[in-house]
Amino acid sequence: MIIIPARLSSTRFKNKILCDIGGVPMFVATARRVSECDEVVIAVDDESVLDIAKTHGLNAVMTSTSHQSGTDRINEACRNLNLDQNDIVINVQADEPFIEPENIAKFREFCKKRQNKAFMFSCYKLINDELVDDKNLVKVVTDIDNFALYFSRSRIPFNRAECKTYKAHLGIYGYSVASLNEFCSLAPSSLENTEKLEQLRALQNGKRIAMLEISSESIGIDSAEDLKRARVKFDF
Repeated sequence: MIIIPARLSSTRFKNKILCDIGGVPMFVATARRVSECDEVVIAVDDESVLDIAKTHGLNAVMTSTSHQSGTDRINEACRNLNLDQNDIVINVQADEPFIEPENIAKFREFCKKRQNKAFMFSCYKLINDELVDDKNLVKVVTDIDNFALYFSRSRIPFNRAECKTYKAHLGIYGYSVASLNEFCSLAPSSLENTEKLEQLRALQNGKRIAMLEISSESIGIDSAEDLKRARVKFDF
């Protein structure tokens, strides 16, 4: 199952999930984009967003307004939906309306085949030096088996010697319902609070995150500037 956390308020880009993408609200565009890969449910925190989802024929569940992260919101949605502890849940952010469905399908299979080998799963794409210092673009370094070593908003690895490519983390996650519940039971970690990256909670607690490399032209809409770039690139 794919669950899209859709929080209405946003500190960096007000009500960004409602911004127009090809004539529909962004979270609707994202849900439509990935609906061919698996069943999609939207976890909302506002009645108006719930109504919009229903108007567009989408499945949605109401969740608390007090959640600090999309992961906590998805965890509540899993409880509301009575999902089995072994079910795999794919977390696709509402601000990814251009993510390629084939990548979601590939990632879903990656999670299923390696379910017993990692605590959670995510993915990255290779980027060049031009974009690496964007603090909104999270970078990841991995070991030789493609398990995450660290995530940062800073340039990692630091290029004391030449480094031509970097790994840009994409905000797509996979986990079993059991692992998701365990993750949400852990206290926020010091590294998580410093970088404002919740996946660091798993690493700091000794959990393994398996990473999948994909090729993607998607632009995540994290700011008004991202939306402008997407409009130019995708012509909408």
